[in-house]
Amino acid sequence: MSWFGKLTQGLAKSTKRLADNITGLATGTLPLDDERLDEIEEALIAADLGPAVAGRIRLRLADQKFAKGIDAAGIRRVVAEEVEQVLTPVAVPLIISRKPQVVLVVGVNGSGKTTTIAKLARLYKAEGKQVMLAAGDTFRAAAIAQLKIWADRVGVPIVAGEQGGDAASLAFEAVKRAQEDGIDVLIIDTAGRLQNKAGLMDELAKMKRVIGKIDPTAPHDVLLVLDATTGQNALSQIAVFREVAGVTGLVMTKLDGSARGGMLVAAAETYGLPIHAIGVGEAMDDLQPFTPADFAAALVGATD
Repeated sequence: MSWFGKLTQGLAKSTKRLADNITGLATGTLPLDDERLDEIEEALIAADLGPAVAGRIRLRLADQKFAKGIDAAGIRRVVAEEVEQVLTPVAVPLIISRKPQVVLVVGVNGSGKTTTIAKLARLYKAEGKQVMLAAGDTFRAAAIAQLKIWADRVGVPIVAGEQGGDAASLAFEAVKRAQEDGIDVLIIDTAGRLQNKAGLMDELAKMKRVIGKIDPTAPHDVLLVLDATTGQNALSQIAVFREVAGVTGLVMTKLDGSARGGMLVAAAETYGLPIHAIGVGEAMDDLQPFTPADFAAALVGATD
């Protein structure tokens, strides 16, 4: 199956939710009046596109060219165009431009952080890059064990310690080894507990400070992994992790398990952070660089 096919299949729940919300709101040959425009705007907000985007779509539909009415396909077309316009500026590939490029990966437990790290490693390895992983979530033994398994499957080296070890020291050792071994990309996992925000902030700040002692420019990227199934809660996660970790870009996972795919549009509109990749399944090639035109088309149910 092509990537667009997987994306369309993966976004099926979100597409259905959007379609269900706007079903019956098309006017056919009747003019779009203010009441109907209000209903469409509310439906788009309910589909998680966010009030700002929904408001702009409403303004476009209020344009004179739709004075004679609009069918459902026409509404979808306008939605797709507006979604693509919002997402295009934030669709930024994660370019490897230094050696080693140190990528810190953050996110709450259960967001798909560890498997995302493995999938990113696979993508970079396929590009011919030398990749190394570091098990910096020393809080959970399961996280260390899981990342070791993934490193073995992908065929990349890993720096790992024991549960309860100092995450900053491990990150220091990983950067040092990456420099010595000529690694292109070092991807470091981190703890994902949000219950104690102050503790998490201290740990991440220490990790960044210690890494900076070896390379003052590192970490070069701080990626936040978001679980699409959390819906609007993902927006609050962006706010917290941007504060505690200095997030530079986003990766959205589990879009195939969610009807809240529109939330990605709201996140782009609200925060404007680069979206590097999205995931629509469990397989290793189900995480791919983010392409806004494909996402917009798949979200509204376009077939090509």
